Amino acid sequence: ISLLALIVGFAVAYVFHDSILRWLAEPLPAAREGRLVTFGVTEPFFTTVKVSLAAGFALALPVVLWQLWNFLAPTFAEHTQRVVAVFVVVATGLFALGVAFAYWIVLPRALGFLTSFNADLFEIEIRASYYYSFVSLSLLGIGLIFELPVFVLALVRLGIVTSAQLRHNWRVGVALVVVVAALLPTVDPVSLAFEVVPLLILYAISVGLATVFEKRWAASGVLPSAPVPDAGEP
Repeated sequence: ISLLALIVGFAVAYVFHDSILRWLAEPLPAAREGRLVTFGVTEPFFTTVKVSLAAGFALALPVVLWQLWNFLAPTFAEHTQRVVAVFVVVATGLFALGVAFAYWIVLPRALGFLTSFNADLFEIEIRASYYYSFVSLSLLGIGLIFELPVFVLALVRLGIVTSAQLRHNWRVGVALVVVVAALLPTVDPVSLAFEVVPLLILYAISVGLATVFEKRWAASGVLPSAPVPDAGEP
């Protein structure tokens, strides 16, 4: 079902690829608009296909999340469909928020810095395939990272970690957030700063939510519990 959703998403995105390509080019500084170049016979086609595939994945994400949570939810939820619906709505909203943040906040500043760096020494031309790969991966990466609260809550709900562990090891969490932000395509200092701050805020919110929901889940007796050893065991 997820693969079918991806195929349908790709088909829809390909039909509107002209609008998508123009939309992705808008964060470029005004001086660079309309200056994307290609260096191969097949580059325009494959660039369009890659962008359509990335957009298709974004369109198919709610279905993918629905299938993923439908697979996991029955193991620890009584009201499966209600839990799945809430999960999909929240996760999709966070992904959309991450994409919007990347598009309107991070990319304009990152591209302004990167496309003008040492402009007096270089004849800067922007290759279409590199640019669209950079922008697509940045949008998808930041969108997925904004799923952090859902991911943390899922780990707590499955009993893999506890909120106490998250609070105690907050320095490790902060370091991981910085490392993940640095691994995104937008690695210049400007975009890195704009990425790290909201991600740290999201991490703090995730720990707070984990603390609240863990107490509720523990009170209702739905959290996984460790097995009790036999009386004869040491």
